[in-house]
Amino acid sequence: MNVVVLGAGIIGVSTAWHLLERGHEVTVVDRQPNAALETSFANAAQISVSYCEPWANRDAPLKALKWMFRDDAPLLFRPRMPFGEGWQQWRWGLQFLAQCNDAAFERNVQQLVALGAYSHAALKDVVRATGIEYNRLERGIAHYYTEQKSFDTAGGAAALMRKYGVARRVVSTAELLEIEPAFSAFADRIVGGTYTASDESGDARVFTQALAQRCAARGAQFLYSHDVVRLEKTGNAINSVAIHARTASAKGQNDAQVTPLTHLKADAVVVACGSYTAPLLRSVGVDLPIYPGKGYSATFKLLKPERAPFVSTIDDEVKCAISRLGNELRVAGTIEVGGYDLSLDTPVARARCHMLARRIEEVLPGVCDTRLEEEGGQPQFWTGLRPATPTNIPYIGKTQVGRLWVNAGHGTLGWTHGAGSGKAMAELISGEAPAMDFGFYGFDRARRQPGLSAA
Repeated sequence: MNVVVLGAGIIGVSTAWHLLERGHEVTVVDRQPNAALETSFANAAQISVSYCEPWANRDAPLKALKWMFRDDAPLLFRPRMPFGEGWQQWRWGLQFLAQCNDAAFERNVQQLVALGAYSHAALKDVVRATGIEYNRLERGIAHYYTEQKSFDTAGGAAALMRKYGVARRVVSTAELLEIEPAFSAFADRIVGGTYTASDESGDARVFTQALAQRCAARGAQFLYSHDVVRLEKTGNAINSVAIHARTASAKGQNDAQVTPLTHLKADAVVVACGSYTAPLLRSVGVDLPIYPGKGYSATFKLLKPERAPFVSTIDDEVKCAISRLGNELRVAGTIEVGGYDLSLDTPVARARCHMLARRIEEVLPGVCDTRLEEEGGQPQFWTGLRPATPTNIPYIGKTQVGRLWVNAGHGTLGWTHGAGSGKAMAELISGEAPAMDFGFYGFDRARRQPGLSAA
């Protein structure tokens, strides 16, 4: 089959790789000049099968309300006027609230763990086959708590993960520091933690770009710096994808100027455009509740590598992840639900970035160069849009429009679920049944048969 994949992040490139593995012809389209330059660029770096709790839980509504007036809050809901794009935010929010109960939480965890375990195995297979190096650390993931009330819930969370096959266990402060001594200077604040030895970390951008190069070497065509203009239908099936190349303006900027359209014919089109998937699909009548959550990260140079952690870690108090990437430290976290804005120079954005820098200095004093630019430092602050669903479960499968497939909605777990989502997508397109208990979009979960017309 001739398959067009829209999007060259971890999801799209993984999809391309596994389609090639099954003998398909693949064309990948992305508006950026290389792979992994948007949502996959500077994420938390964690492969966190055991830390996949959905945002929606029984405590989320009260916390979100309490945090609404804090610019540096872990989850910041910024209401927009309820019309146009703002209506999509309100609709998403109402569906999110419907998931804020224990039954939905456990049901969603089960799905996320199933996909996570499948994806982790798929990632290991790809790494073995390709030899890609990406600052990988197979040291597990630790999660420390600074508040006793929060730590008291850790046992239940760990037990839920063990119920679905993930060996997450509760550890004392002393045991946590044996696992990762780098946090000794912060030990008086830590009341306990959890640890999963099977999780790992690594650079998603480096991995994705290397995998894209290998896909190209195997015959995949990558149309970088191309915009998707529209999906073109004939009857109830996609006939082609209209794209045009971006051209450099006189000022050297990459502006999307009007250029002759290229019409890509395909037997199947996979939309893996992250947060931009939803508006593109709505243009052909497929309405999915995928909404952007603006996430932030900061990458700092190590000043004292010998004191930096090797175990990737989650800070429960500020809801951020800390991962070592060679001679740098990545800290990422916070979600801002407020539209498609990607600016880093607003008061809210600056407050959230500065919070990450302050927290690293509190937890790992003197280990990194956390100085801001005005202080003489060179922090690499970044923001990206996390394509979130109300359940945190991505949409992977066939839409009701013929020849149109979707692989999007992975939220903060795109790196964790990327390899498996790509493999599952390729299997479904090839008529195979992925070996996991997961509710694929457009398929009967019990029998893995198409629930929607293929043409």
